[in-house]
Amino acid sequence: MEPHNETQTSQFLLLGISEDSSLQPFLFGLFLSMYLVTVLGNLLIILATISDSHLHTPMYLFLSNLSFADICFTSTSIPKMLVNIQTQSKVITYEGCITQVYFFIVFGVLDNFILAVMAYDRFVAICHPLQYMVIMNLRLCGYLVLGSWITTALNSLLQTLTALRLSFCTDLEIPHFVCELNQLVLLACSDTFVNDMVMYFAAVLLGGGPLAGILYSYAKIVSAIRAISSTQGKYKAFSTCASHLSVVSLFYCTLLGVYLSSSVTQNSHSTARASIMYSVVTPMLNPCIYSLRNKGIRGALRRIFRVKP
Repeated sequence: MEPHNETQTSQFLLLGISEDSSLQPFLFGLFLSMYLVTVLGNLLIILATISDSHLHTPMYLFLSNLSFADICFTSTSIPKMLVNIQTQSKVITYEGCITQVYFFIVFGVLDNFILAVMAYDRFVAICHPLQYMVIMNLRLCGYLVLGSWITTALNSLLQTLTALRLSFCTDLEIPHFVCELNQLVLLACSDTFVNDMVMYFAAVLLGGGPLAGILYSYAKIVSAIRAISSTQGKYKAFSTCASHLSVVSLFYCTLLGVYLSSSVTQNSHSTARASIMYSVVTPMLNPCIYSLRNKGIRGALRRIFRVKP
């Protein structure tokens, strides 16, 4: 776009997932319920891993970080969406929008990294069980978690700084329920080449890299499980990574669904609705998957609430 009619931007309008006023009370109740379930479920996972000494292992350290990231990820967008629905206002300040962009990228990419770290943990546990505690020592686990946080924070900072150089015309409507970097770039009147390149390389390196690590880890896991002679041994080995595999499948399938949805339709509201799957539904279902399929988490929660098995 040519940089004409540029304005000193002070605010944007978040159009949400629907402009039908009759649906707003239903959407408010739906997203409030989903947000509360997400926060409560992930807080219970964190509480269980902290309070139960049996869960002070690398796998549950990574799981508690995933739960914390999911709480923060949904808290970046849903509270503002609920406030806008309640006040019947679509306004978000420029500063608020840039802040949303930063934290939405941080915690979205952090989910990706933590899932990759958890896949590596399962790879070591199944393929090198006798060396597990030696390889997955406290120092390495700390480096993996800290490295994930630092990498995602720096990536988000870089992408947010490139967004600050954008200038906008008179159209300041974002057809989404959150300030997403891609939507800001589409609205910009100034040259977006730098932003496009940074987003492209970030997607390839920070999106494709962890995914490649997950695929490699599970290729080795499948190979190791196939080499086990007994059916019971195969089942036991597979059950140790079933929860993580379910969460990984949910996360990447919903991301793929959003990508395909945005490719086949020009309706921006449809893309916003599709993005609910990975930004709201997936963080809500993660604790359900782990609490239902993981005996350690179930046992810890029973001990916390003193419920007999």
